[in-house]
This record gives sequence, structure tokens and C-alpha cells, in this order.
Amino acid sequence: MGYQGSAFWRGKKVLVSGATGFKGAWLCMWLAEMGAEVSGFSLPPTAEPNLFSLLQPLQIRHAHIDLADGGRVAAFVKEAAPAFVFHLAAQSLVRPSYRDPLLTYQTNVMGTGNMLAALRDLSTLQAAVIITTDKVYENDGSGRAFQEGDRLGGKDPYSNSKACAELLTQSFRQSFFGADAPIATARAGNVVGGGDWSEDRLVPDLVRAMLQGERLSLRYPEATRPWQHVLEPLSGYLMLAEKLAESPSDISKSFNFGPDHNSTLSVARVVEILNQALGLDEGWVRQEGDHPQEAPALALDSTRAASELGWVPKMKMLDTIQWTAEWYRRWNAGENPRDITLDQIKRYEVL
Repeated sequence: MGYQGSAFWRGKKVLVSGATGFKGAWLCMWLAEMGAEVSGFSLPPTAEPNLFSLLQPLQIRHAHIDLADGGRVAAFVKEAAPAFVFHLAAQSLVRPSYRDPLLTYQTNVMGTGNMLAALRDLSTLQAAVIITTDKVYENDGSGRAFQEGDRLGGKDPYSNSKACAELLTQSFRQSFFGADAPIATARAGNVVGGGDWSEDRLVPDLVRAMLQGERLSLRYPEATRPWQHVLEPLSGYLMLAEKLAESPSDISKSFNFGPDHNSTLSVARVVEILNQALGLDEGWVRQEGDHPQEAPALALDSTRAASELGWVPKMKMLDTIQWTAEWYRRWNAGENPRDITLDQIKRYEVL
């Protein structure tokens, strides 16, 4: 069976930073559907269309706040008085991190610091999950699956800033909350799913190419990534928050949430399968020119999540692609995106 936490979340006060993002919108929808009292803040959506707007009316209290504005973050957190916090707000893309590295560090490091500082005086806090990425590890290109105790690093500003956020969280937890405080970090792979229109992401780029009748161009078609449906890591975050609230001293403080190892496919292969699922035959072309360096291979070992949380991925790669293609097909055919999203959440819950 899939994640069955609705009874736990009913009536819980939850704060989601980065609510207008792809993962944030799915998480807010899921929490609200389970009966949680959800508050969220974020910058305004940058893409049009965007999932957060398409899901309206979304039953959450929301404000547009820059994570770098520590005063406003603290005021919003204090007023919301959440028991549970999911910190997703970030500059989350590699290529923009090369264009504006200082903004990336300001958002991902100091912004995380602003969130943690706001939580210091929050007497209502039962659990906080700080979301980072699979790219926090020092990657030697070997392709082996990373474990939580592996060395952190990251060559590009995005990956490195997220590794810094991990260290910052560890420092704040030990310095200001106590080593057994209910604060943990979560590292997930490349998420896909319906409703993503973000810049420089594979599925949104393919959908845009599809709508424009163009062939997708790929920077690194041979690169492999741990692809997973967005609901997979979100279920892990929810399970982690529950465990932190119940027994914070009994579980670890960092977790990988990666897909089945058979889901680690090359970019080109994912595009080929997704093209087939969408009924397209455009194929892809290699993007010429110099591009920012990216790790050739990424994989996560999620043994800790399985042993301590009971979390395991439920979806195979083909299912992930089929669900993603289905969302965009139904949306393109004029179906209500709220209905599509809720339908997939309900189906996931009974896997």
C-alpha cells in the first residue's frame, strides 16, 4: 500500500516554504486534501502556466515572501505557529546558479538560515524537514549510489550551496536546538510529474517542445539521473515528519529518498520513453556549444529510509513516465488540473 497518513495530518498546522514551486504545490494540495491547516510562503510563480495557479482554489493561507527577508520570514512563521514545517523554498536549478551564483548562495544558504532562525523561538514546533537534493554529495563520477554518510561537496554553485545548507542545518540543530531536535534534511533525486513548467528541466522542456511542434535539444543526453515521480519523495517527507514528531531521538537526521535502481536512466532514454507515452515522434537533437559542467551520473541509496521509516519507492520508471504523460495529455485536452492532480494522489495512496 502507498502512503496512508491522512488520519495523522487531519487538523495539523503545517507550513510549506516554496509553496508555488512544483513540489511545493503538489505537497500543499496533498496536505490540504488530508485535512491539514496549511500555510505557505514563496516568491510569485515565474512560469506561465504554473501548477500553483492551476490548482486554485487551494485551501491554504499563502503570502509572497522572499526567503532572503529574514524579518518577514520570522513574522510569518510566528503568526502561522505551525507544528510541522517543510522547507522547500530554494533556487533549485544548476544553470541559473552559474548565471547568478551569489543569489543562489543567498537563497539556499542564508535563506535556510533565516528559516532555522525563525524556528528557534517556535514553541509549537513538532518537526521540521529541510529539503535539499541528491546533488549535495561530492561526486566522483563513478555512478555508485550515495549513502547519507558520504562526503558532501558539489562543484557547481547550486549543488555546493545545497551542501552548505546541509551543514548549516546540522550546525543550527546542534547549537540551538539540541542534537535530538526534530529537525532533519531530506535528499531526493530528479522529480518528474504533471504540472511542471520550470526553466531548464527535462519534462517541461519536452512539453514546451511538444506544444510548439519542435524537436527537443539535449545538453547531456548520456547523463544518468535517479528519476522519480514527485509523489514518491513527498511521501518520504511526510513519513519523516511523522517519525520526527513521534520519536526524534530514535531516527537519523538525514535521509535519501531515491527511486528503484532500475529508474536510473539516461536523459536520452527518458525522452524516448516519454515521447512514446505522449504519442510523439519528434525525437531529440544534441545541443551544440559549451554548457556548464554537470555530474555525468547520480544515484541514491535509500536503505536508511527503508529501515528507519519503512519508506520504499512504489513506482517503476515506466509508471512514472506514464503518469507524467497522462497528466499533460489530460490537461492539454481541457480537463481540470485540480481533478487530474487529486486523482493521481488518490491512486498513489493505494499503490
